[in-house]
Amino acid sequence: MLLSDDLLLNFKRCERRAFLDLYGDRTEQTSEKDFLQKLRKENQRQIQEYLGQRPYHEPAAADWETCAAETEALMAAGVECIYRGVLLYHFDQWPGTPVEQLTLVGKPTVLLRQAGPSRWGNWHYRPISVKLGQKPKPEYKLVAMFHSFLLEAIQGRSPRLTQLILRARRPHRVDVDLWADKLQETITDCINLLLPELEPEVFISRQRCHLCSWHNHCYAIAQADNHLSLVPGVTPNRYESLQGIGVNTLESLAQTSPKHLGQHLGADIAMQLQQQARAIVHQEVVWRINRPNKTQPIPQGSVELFFDIEAEPDRNVDYLLGVYLVDRQNQKEKFYGFVAETLEEEGKIWQEFVAFVMQFPEAPIFHFSPYERDTLNRLGKKYGTPPQQLQKIVGRLMDIHQWVTKYLVFPVESYSLKALANCLGYQWREKGVSGDQTVCWYDQWLETGDRQLLEAIVRYNEDDCRATHHLKQWITSFLESQQKTMVLR
Repeated sequence: MLLSDDLLLNFKRCERRAFLDLYGDRTEQTSEKDFLQKLRKENQRQIQEYLGQRPYHEPAAADWETCAAETEALMAAGVECIYRGVLLYHFDQWPGTPVEQLTLVGKPTVLLRQAGPSRWGNWHYRPISVKLGQKPKPEYKLVAMFHSFLLEAIQGRSPRLTQLILRARRPHRVDVDLWADKLQETITDCINLLLPELEPEVFISRQRCHLCSWHNHCYAIAQADNHLSLVPGVTPNRYESLQGIGVNTLESLAQTSPKHLGQHLGADIAMQLQQQARAIVHQEVVWRINRPNKTQPIPQGSVELFFDIEAEPDRNVDYLLGVYLVDRQNQKEKFYGFVAETLEEEGKIWQEFVAFVMQFPEAPIFHFSPYERDTLNRLGKKYGTPPQQLQKIVGRLMDIHQWVTKYLVFPVESYSLKALANCLGYQWREKGVSGDQTVCWYDQWLETGDRQLLEAIVRYNEDDCRATHHLKQWITSFLESQQKTMVLR
């Protein structure tokens, strides 16, 4: 059996993905998303910045075995730095598993020579893993420990230091003593899962799954099975608890005694999950049982503004401030997009945005996440907006997402703007596009100057603003109807 660092990383993130990478039908796999390709390019730039002017050697072979042999030859020669080396070691067995032969393969970003004896002489090597993340995630530490473990087997001694290099070149030391046992356990678990070729169950995680090339395949299975992971609030731990009491389907969650559910999940969580399941089964919007006693009113104005931002986090720029104006008095609806065509224009569009919204000092400003409020405060401070003027804008903000999740239950798989607006019949013009894609388009715009990319981003942002308006209008009608339930079929 061959176990690579990539396979181990995927196993740590999702056991099913590791299984599919080994045994899955490749025709069920989608091509890599543009956003992942963008991240790979950024990581490559990060690596080049780390290497700087440092001279390095790079193995030339394409296959693992030959590349590993070249890497060992470079280590034996005592070169200062090895880039994209391959560490490979064969084991006759692995404790706690039935495997008879195991080959471990790792690809640390860089191997650096250090003083201290090894089988090569009076020097040894330590691994460096360069990652885009802001934080040293557990899976990053595990893979770094994997490289350290392989190096110890190959060079006859443990590296003195194992490091991650994170965004902004921040180094993070990996505690080898802490992660050694965890690595052994994870390798054992990975082998025991993959060796029998037993396919792990589907579980859709909204944060982890959307960039995976197997997502469409797994999601189709989950939908066909009405899988409980599609119910907002069902985490892996809660799913395990539900399975333990025989609740395996959406219908059974909707019908099980609340008292019985509460004994295993806690009363509040049980109430929340069951109400969500019932809303999905009956395709209805209902008042949340545990909502506040007094309902926060939705602001109404003769003029209303609906606001959304497009940003490029890796470049630290908010490049599009979109506002959809609804003027009931003059029967006018129009979208205004303040676009930074270059990275240097962020300040310019901020001033334009401020001047525009100050024309309507009484208009409520609706948006759909905390990001808009946080960003307005940040941009106001960054570009010197007088605090009193900034407060006159921020004080008019109304977060529709916060209101919805506090008061209503919708028959949706997530409480994203797209899920809620689609549920109410609103459709985006750019089909199958997400916010991740617009980030890629903006990068491509900066590189190519292709105005069609910028126009597509503006259309997408306009649809986000219009969708927020659509959702707000529906909520207003629901409140005015004074109904307790509204069926959407």
